[in-house]
Amino acid sequence: MQRWRGYDTAPGGWGRSVVTIGVFDGVHKGHQATIGHTVARARELGVQSVVVTFDPHPAEVVRPGSHPAVLTEPARKAELIEALGADVLCVVPFTPEFSRLSAEAFVHDVLVEHLHAAQVVVGDNFRFGHRAAGDVALLERLGRTFGFGVEAAPLVAAAGTVFSSTYIRSCVDAGDVGAAEAALGRPHRVEGVVVRGDQRGRELGFPTANLLLHRYAAIPADGVYAARLVRRGQREPLMAAVSVGTNPTFSGRERRVEAYALDFDGDLYGERLALDFVAHLRGQVRYDSIEPLIAQMHQDVERTRRALS
Repeated sequence: MQRWRGYDTAPGGWGRSVVTIGVFDGVHKGHQATIGHTVARARELGVQSVVVTFDPHPAEVVRPGSHPAVLTEPARKAELIEALGADVLCVVPFTPEFSRLSAEAFVHDVLVEHLHAAQVVVGDNFRFGHRAAGDVALLERLGRTFGFGVEAAPLVAAAGTVFSSTYIRSCVDAGDVGAAEAALGRPHRVEGVVVRGDQRGRELGFPTANLLLHRYAAIPADGVYAARLVRRGQREPLMAAVSVGTNPTFSGRERRVEAYALDFDGDLYGERLALDFVAHLRGQVRYDSIEPLIAQMHQDVERTRRALS
């Protein structure tokens, strides 16, 4: 898959293409359907498929301070999109200047002049241009003017719930990682570098990897989870019991994500790890002494084994 930074980096002599546009945070089942349809249509027409996305999230530029929690970091998003068969990932820097492009200018500059769109595939609720003034109906009218077709991909839903990034963020925020997985088509993942913490887990017999996460990472609600710990270069993930929260037993104030890797005896400091959250085991509890906490941690480990086996 080719990766472009900006639509103006399209190579000279670039031919026609089938284009889809969106933030695609999470690359959830709805996104997968839209991108998959784009790839299939491009192959039918014998042209390239292009996925256009944005960095940073448009909300942060249009309404500073409103950046939503991020379900997939840029590198992970690119991997997932590549796995769907896209020929090109075009990441458009979302600047204040770009945000002021009218819907008509967006179509002319991006889709027509640079990407040479033969077909554009978008979701039913697609909006574009300055102040999100453009919709699918306008895109279709402009398509007739500039000679490209438009297909509105239906939204993906289950049991009456439409899968969207906003919905998945709400699931993660509530600690319902099972519902998040159902909408994503895979477990929700957070990634970070292992840094030194208080080393209290080691003293208790449960050494944990304390993860430094992206500032906007979508972190599940406080509690204990069963997760798979993925290390770079290692094919098989480790089972992990993960604590999210402030360690109230020790009067902690800083919210942390700490993973105890089962059946592992090694040094993870400095490594970049991924945690795939599979099951919520319990909420965060404050204990009056160490002994009941250690007993509970043993139970958490056994429940993690059962959840992941």
